[in-house]
Order: sequence, then structure tokens, then C-alpha cells
Amino acid sequence: MSVYLQDIPLNDALRRFQVVLAEYGLWSELGAEVIRLDEAALNRVTAETIWAKISSPHYHSAAMDGYAVTSDNTHGALPGSPIQLEVVQTEALTSKSPKFAQYVDTGDPLPNWANAVIPVENIEALDSAGAITQDIRKPAIIRIRSAVTPWSHVRLMGEDMVATQFVLPAGHILRPVDLGAIAAAGHDRISVRRKPRVAILPTGSELVGIGTQPREGEIIEFNSIVIAAQVRNMGAEAQRYDITKDDFDQICSRIQEAAKDHDLILLNAGSSAGAEDFSARAVEGLGKLIVHGVAVRPGHPVILGVINRTVQDPNSMAAVVPIIGVPGYPVSAALTIDIFVEPLMARWLGRSPLTLPEIKGFITKKITSPPGDEDYIRVAVGKVGEKILAAPLGRGAGVISSLVQADGLLVVPRGVQGLEAGEPVTIRLYRSHGELEKTIFCIGSHDLTIDILSQHLAAKDRRMASSNAGSIGGLVALSRHEAHLAGSHLLDPATGEFNIPYLKQYLPELQVKVVTLVGREQGLLVQPKNPKKIKDLHDLMNPDVSFINRQRGAGTRVLLDYQLGLLNIFPESIQGYNQEEYTHLGVAAAISSGRADCGLGIAAAAQALGLEFIPLFKERYDLIIPTTYISSTLFVPFFEVLTDPKFKNAVAALPGYDVSLMGKVIWED
Repeated sequence: MSVYLQDIPLNDALRRFQVVLAEYGLWSELGAEVIRLDEAALNRVTAETIWAKISSPHYHSAAMDGYAVTSDNTHGALPGSPIQLEVVQTEALTSKSPKFAQYVDTGDPLPNWANAVIPVENIEALDSAGAITQDIRKPAIIRIRSAVTPWSHVRLMGEDMVATQFVLPAGHILRPVDLGAIAAAGHDRISVRRKPRVAILPTGSELVGIGTQPREGEIIEFNSIVIAAQVRNMGAEAQRYDITKDDFDQICSRIQEAAKDHDLILLNAGSSAGAEDFSARAVEGLGKLIVHGVAVRPGHPVILGVINRTVQDPNSMAAVVPIIGVPGYPVSAALTIDIFVEPLMARWLGRSPLTLPEIKGFITKKITSPPGDEDYIRVAVGKVGEKILAAPLGRGAGVISSLVQADGLLVVPRGVQGLEAGEPVTIRLYRSHGELEKTIFCIGSHDLTIDILSQHLAAKDRRMASSNAGSIGGLVALSRHEAHLAGSHLLDPATGEFNIPYLKQYLPELQVKVVTLVGREQGLLVQPKNPKKIKDLHDLMNPDVSFINRQRGAGTRVLLDYQLGLLNIFPESIQGYNQEEYTHLGVAAAISSGRADCGLGIAAAAQALGLEFIPLFKERYDLIIPTTYISSTLFVPFFEVLTDPKFKNAVAALPGYDVSLMGKVIWED
């Protein structure tokens, strides 16, 4: 097979891989091992059905502190006509004995002559003279005023389980309570599936280890940490190898080394066709290349194959070792493990595949997808009213932060070219339904204080899920009932007022309150030492100055256009006016990386990336909140945070922010 990159449908790729593994006996459970029953058994997978060896409990026991009696001897006891029973300290009695009682603690074996227990609170303790005594454990006589039925307050033998009873099936992932049930059933050892041994091989000359300060062109190697954690969560053992440089012979040698004693090899490298595409060549040279290129986004350049095992491991008699070439981009890598490794781990461990819970919802904005691929979209998820909403996050395959921020995934099937805003979707949830009930869904303009607000809300058992869609995008989301609030700093050119003039235009039928979050400075972010000597907006017209803009609908873009109009500066005269970023930090990163000389943004973004800041304008950043949500229990902690001095101080410590109006309602319907 040639190593050129293909475009195989996902289901077809999985089927091809499984067929080859089945040929080598690798599409079935791995071997079993017997381990001690202790906390180390947690999350292991049972290899056999577990049956009870003994009954639990294996004797009749007292269910509470009291007196063991024969129920027949209590018949006739009434409140006005009590019965007295003699207390004995011996078990050498029979059920035909006179009216005796014996003290028992909770869990004590029931005397063989007794068939009921009277709780201590239902007896009167008497001494030998018939006087009431406070010694309820060793009185001479007890007096009762009601009868008891047979086996009252008794935990019967086998109440929990009976010897030979079914306890747990094979293929079950052991939970803490399961360990107790197995022990109660009389077992001290248990047969579990052997953990698959997975080797993780990061490759790439550009990679450097964690803790290294990367130079230009170098990348910190962290994929192997994510992948190792993923496979451990799946029930496997993971071994991370050192970084292998882009050398074909070294990569082949490392693969052969891993093949000696591992069940699966994960080769993490860029695997698109090219001069340094050693992964596919290595797999083809050392074994069999089954698939190179799967129609799934992100994660297209996946490799599936098997490697000949040169040294036979006594615990694994398979002649080959499966190998998966994992793309280098972190999002692609993480999703590749979920899509391709999890089914294999489930098969080897004999358990059901781990699946995410699903929920129906609606997507908040239009997205486009490659028609030939299955497209995995990371989304922020919130519940607004009775409506579950999914807001798409950054889609780049290298944007690992989008997985951190994601509350779930939705999959656009192969053949579908995208989804329209408001279209119903099925969301695979990373979070529980309970967490969604505690989530405040924010769509609108980006500001660093929203991130700080999220931190403080977390301490009050609330989450804030946010999507940066620009100020106008936030108002549109509110009009569609797709957000609890929107951050906005829209300047009205006609009045010079922020936000309020836009409410009639975008929210004519929605009652809202406008709550000020911060005042802030906007200005030009420029490279350190300002090498282009930029002073104000006039300098944007210089042909040697490149600019990075915010997206259409962003408050910063509206502010820029307003100020350019006042100065009679035409957008066409600005190099880079049509180059867009969606956040202030995105603008700062573009300047820091040299993609642009300057951009309009906030001082805190400049400070974050070591840029210089030229202050130009002051603006007000408000939160637009529908009245219906303000009085809800969901928002009680929200307003507590806005008046919390700790939150105000944290924001005030950032450059360019004014918190004097924080939390003030400046307008309401």
C-alpha cells in the first residue's frame, strides 16, 4: 500500500482496522489476572461472573440495640396491661423456655431460641425488687407494653445476599460499593481483565520537554500527557517515551522497542504527506499499513496499522502489535484517542464502550463543515429557560483551550455541509445535567473581567459558559432567547452613548436591565518599544504599518469605525483593516507574533503579552440582562459577586479599568 494520504469514511476505517485485528486474534478480550480485593481493584474490569460464596449476613442478627425475645412470649402485652420478662445472661435456653429476654447490641447474633428484638426505647428496666432502674443493659426484669411480631427488628440471614447468589457480571467496571459487596460475599481475591499496556511515542524535531522555555520554532510536548491520561481513564496502563526527533531510523527503532512488551503503540506525530512524514513509512516498513487518512475533522491524517512483534512477550502471544498514528495537533490528538482507541480498549477489557450522555439542543450560530468529513464541533452548553443551547467554540485543530472550555461535542455527519443557527442538534455532554442547571450562559463581547467573574462565581456554585460573538452578536442572542446575558460596549455614533440606544433596535420586545460591569480604556496595542513610532489613528494610514482588526459586530470595531469617521480616515487606507480577530487577546497575540504592528484593544491585553499601550478612548462595558432572569435563584450569586470587594479589587488591579460603577443598574425597562 502506498503511504499517500487518503480520505476514508470513519466507519469504513474502523471496520478495516477491526478486520485485521480479528485476523490476528486481537479483536477480543485480553487475558485475565487474579488480584487481591482492596482499593487497587477500583475501576478494574471483572473477567468472570461473581457469585456469593457465603450468605450476607450469614446469621440472624439484631437490627438495633434491645432485648432478644420469643415473640409468642410477648402476646397480650398492652399499655394498660404490661408483661414482665426475666432477663438472662445465657444462651442455653430453648424456645419453650419461660418468659425470658436477653440483651443484644446491634449486629449481635440472635440467640437460637429468639425470633424478635424489642428496642431499648420500648422497655422499662426493673431491678429484682420490681423498682425502675436506669441500668438498661443489666436489669433483672424488663416490662413491655406492646407485643412484637416474629422477626421484628431482626436482620435475617441472607437479607443482603444468599450463598450462590449472583453478585456482579463479567465486564463490570468496579466501583467502591462493588468492592464491599464482593467482600461481603466471601471473596478476598478477584479475577479481572489484564490492563492493556499502551506505549506513547511523541516524535518531532520541534518538540521540547515540559518545563523548557521554548524558542521560536519550538513547541512544548504535552500531547503525551493528555493521551496517557485518556488511556488510563479507559482502564489501560500508559508508558510515555522520550521525544524522538524526526529521524526515520530512530523512529523505527523506537517503535520496535515499544513493540516488545506493549499491546498498543500510539505514535504521536504529524502524519500528513510530506518530506518529514515518517510515521506512515515506518508502519508500512515494520508491519502493515491499513489506513492513512480518515474523513473526520479534526483528526484527518490518522494512521491505523499493525507492527510485527520481533520479541515475543510471554503474556501476549499475538504476532503483531496494533499501532495508531495520532496527529500532532492537540485537539486532533485528543479526539483521535476517543474515536479510535476507546473501542479497542472496550473490546480488550470486555466492557461496554464508554459513551458521553446525550441531550437535544439548538445551535446558536451558523457553521460550515467539509461535506466529505464527519465534523466534531466543540461547544459551550447552557440552559436558557427550558431551552438547551450549544455555542460553537474555536475550531482550530491546535486550539487545546477549546477542549478545556467545551461543555460538549456535536457531530456534523459526513455529507452535511453545515448547520444553520437555531437548528436542532444532539449534544454529547462533558458535563452533567445538574451542572447545566447552575450555568449562566453569556454570549457577547469579550472582556478579561468575564474570566475573573467566572472564577468568583465558581466559588459560589455557579458556572459561567461564555462565547465571544461580539457586542451585536450578544444582543442578537438575547433577542433569540439564547443567552442569560450579553456583554456589550456598543457606541452609538449619533448620541455618543454606549449600549442603550441599541436596545430598541435589537431588543424591542424584551424587558432588560443594563448593569455596568466596568469602565475601560481602549487604545492602540503596539510592539515593544513601538518601533513604528505609532501615536494615534492617523498613523494607521502609513503604508509600512500593518493593522489587525476586530470582527464585524464587535464593540471595538464599532468604536474604531466611529473614530475613523470623525477623522475622515477611510478603511481602505489602512493595511490589514480586513484582518480580524475575535478577542482582545487574539489581537495582542497577532501583534506579539509579528502578524501586525498594531491593533485597537484594551490595556490589560497589552500587559498580558508584554506589548505597549497607547490610550485613546474611554468606554463603558455593560451587561445586558433580561429582567426575567435577574430575579431567579440562578443569578443570586452573580449579583453577590458584583458587590464583593474581592472581585472589585481583582478587576481594579488590571490596567485600564474603572470599577466605580460596577454593579450599578443604569437603565431598565
